[in-house]
Amino acid sequence: MEASGPQLVIDVPAWVDAVTAAGASYATDEQKMALAIRLARENVHQGAGGPFGAAVFEIGSGRIVAAGVNSVVRRQNSVLHAEIVALMLAQQRVGSFTLRAPGQPAHELVTSCEPCAMCLGATLWSGVSRLVIAATREDAMAVGFEEGPVFPESYAYIAERGVTTVWGVGREEAASLLRGYRDGGGAIYNAVPPPGRAG
Repeated sequence: MEASGPQLVIDVPAWVDAVTAAGASYATDEQKMALAIRLARENVHQGAGGPFGAAVFEIGSGRIVAAGVNSVVRRQNSVLHAEIVALMLAQQRVGSFTLRAPGQPAHELVTSCEPCAMCLGATLWSGVSRLVIAATREDAMAVGFEEGPVFPESYAYIAERGVTTVWGVGREEAASLLRGYRDGGGAIYNAVPPPGRAG
């Protein structure tokens, strides 16, 4: 049956497959993060979106399950952050709404920048067991991106629910990419006006 009315497309640009070599294995956090940062850099270079990249891996094997890049502007959809795209495509590939499904390997999310409030919530609900972060929210906010209400308690909350967080893997390179994006005139598409001012 043909769908009618508005349709939602969640995908990645064609070049992502070439960058990720689908099914390849990555042994270390540094190798995985190098891929996430490369995705972010290429997303900017290709004019496809903001300077953010993420990927979901099987923890035991290091096999990449899915990759995501920021697609907010490309798809005109405010929720299509790199982490969201990677998580949704990973769940589609494993055929489950949770990456902790019985009989499935444990999974991790590796992201070039600390998740915003939306993406941190999605990380918890996705079923990943591990979160690896490069640039921090402070790095993102320093160039103008709004990251929303994320607090130290947020990380304590997800830790209590089985999500381990690893910080600072590749931070300098990822933060430099954010600054380069801003300095090159990249769109800061989610800036929120101060309270009391109409947007």
